[in-house]
Amino acid sequence: MVAMHHCVFAAPFALESTMRFVRAALSLPGLRLAVVSQEPITRLPDDIRERLAAFARVSNALDADELVTGVREVANTMGGPPHSLIGILEQAQVPLADARARLGLPGTSPAAARNFRDKARMKDILREHGLPCARHALARSTQDAAAAAARFGYPVVVKPPAGAGAKATVRVADRAQLEQHLATQQPSASSPVLVEEFIKGREFSFDTITLAGRHLFHSVNSYSPTPLEVVQTPWIQWCVLLPREQRMPAFDAIWDAGPRALDALGMHTGMSHMEWFLRSDGSIAISEVAARPPGAQFMTLLSWAHDCDFYRAWAELVTFGRVAIPPRRFATGAAYLRAQGDGGKITAVAGLEQVREELGELVVEVKPPESGQSPTGTYEGEGYVIVRHEDTRVVQRALERIVDLVRVRLG
Repeated sequence: MVAMHHCVFAAPFALESTMRFVRAALSLPGLRLAVVSQEPITRLPDDIRERLAAFARVSNALDADELVTGVREVANTMGGPPHSLIGILEQAQVPLADARARLGLPGTSPAAARNFRDKARMKDILREHGLPCARHALARSTQDAAAAAARFGYPVVVKPPAGAGAKATVRVADRAQLEQHLATQQPSASSPVLVEEFIKGREFSFDTITLAGRHLFHSVNSYSPTPLEVVQTPWIQWCVLLPREQRMPAFDAIWDAGPRALDALGMHTGMSHMEWFLRSDGSIAISEVAARPPGAQFMTLLSWAHDCDFYRAWAELVTFGRVAIPPRRFATGAAYLRAQGDGGKITAVAGLEQVREELGELVVEVKPPESGQSPTGTYEGEGYVIVRHEDTRVVQRALERIVDLVRVRLG
């Protein structure tokens, strides 16, 4: 009789993106899966509910104490203690690490989780190890923030120390804008803000698979334009390109610095998502690193590029401690469809049919914005189109054509 692996998935919210990872874990032979959530089980899709070994609802699935309580509850139903506790949300990584430590389960340590989650602490560690990153300061008052901005020179970037996905991140051009921004969220000793120098350059990601401290897989993805520019400019459509070719001379610096940064921060087993800048002089600066799988459909893009299921690969990595990724066969890219205009709801989507006609088999996945949908206000927008081809230049031109053709109207 084969011993079953008991795994608990912490899914605070029944988000579509989270459920895709839950389904991947459920697909693994030899694994019994339970879910701990702060939402009722009725919020989970039917196909997931029917296959779970156990479920526990807690009032706050982002709290370590309640995670421990939930894990102990499902253990009774599963017929034994869990072997792993997993989750994907950025804001869940520290409570997950704390809960694992208390339960004696493997995974990212509490200290390493805090290294990744606290962006000021992260950059201090990177600088201590001689790794390139933006100059930064943790400001506990408006005066602290203004002094840091004066040292770095305007413009500067202001954001929360534990932010994710460019949320609450702004670029301020001068002292007046800084004071205006901070007037709505006064920094304090208990709620500081992070002030960083504004780095000019092209932005990329460096996504990695690590197993027992060995960095087994890297992927460099190109952003056009930067997420911050997209968030602050409503009409811009964001694109991400995964080149088929990875070992280009322009990427040599991040292939060296990226793994060293993960070592310094304490990455042991899992996927990580690093954002970094390439300046015009060829130098680089690491922006942020997250000890979790990338979002924004990057896992889908990786799956299309390698002809394998990266969601399942992640689940197998963090539960059974094994991973096998075939070589990259394709370049892939996503054009994110963002609503334009005034009004609160989407009224029309134009150009998608022409995209399908012109690009044909290049288009491998489409999530169209829906009429009546409210805009998300994020760089991911309300939908996306994914394309792939063996030639990176073909994918790049296809993304440009999608941006030219598709319009999501508000009214």
